[in-house]
Amino acid sequence: MAASIEHYQLPLPRIEGSVRLLIVVAPYYRQIADALIAGARGVAESASAAVDLVEVPGALEIPTAIALAASRNLYDGYVALGCVIRGETTHYDTVCNDSSRGLTLLGLQGHCIGNGILTVENFAQAEVRANPGDQNKGGGAAAAALHLIALKRGWEDQTPRDKAAATPRDVIRLAGEIDGPGSA
Repeated sequence: MAASIEHYQLPLPRIEGSVRLLIVVAPYYRQIADALIAGARGVAESASAAVDLVEVPGALEIPTAIALAASRNLYDGYVALGCVIRGETTHYDTVCNDSSRGLTLLGLQGHCIGNGILTVENFAQAEVRANPGDQNKGGGAAAAALHLIALKRGWEDQTPRDKAAATPRDVIRLAGEIDGPGSA
């Protein structure tokens, strides 16, 4: 039933100047990872973006690798790729939730990240989603990163309405006040 639903995809953005993407992949399921990478590379190539690739042991390490790369300011955006297949324990939930949360927190800090970490029930679902000729979730993650880069670049030259509010703060507040006494 879900296969009959059409999904709208934004056309790739036009981005002035060069674009560098870092693909961070967890190749635990190599066949799936390779298909995700092929999809991401294909979309990046069609947007004339340069791509580097690094591998990490698992999905939980992807946000850390992106944070390390972002601290060096070498890339315009990041593509997170991997696959988590439900098993018999709650480890699946931890990996899915924590990898997604880590990527979201990085995105909220202003990093342009496309999340292509598949979270599926079985290998067959992963194959369909990873295949560049089918759902192409790797390509979708690269496209998401490119859209965020275009959005960020489009806003860079605009004058902020409130200079103080526009000052970037690389702070993640989990509880308490940011400028408070330092205790919860």
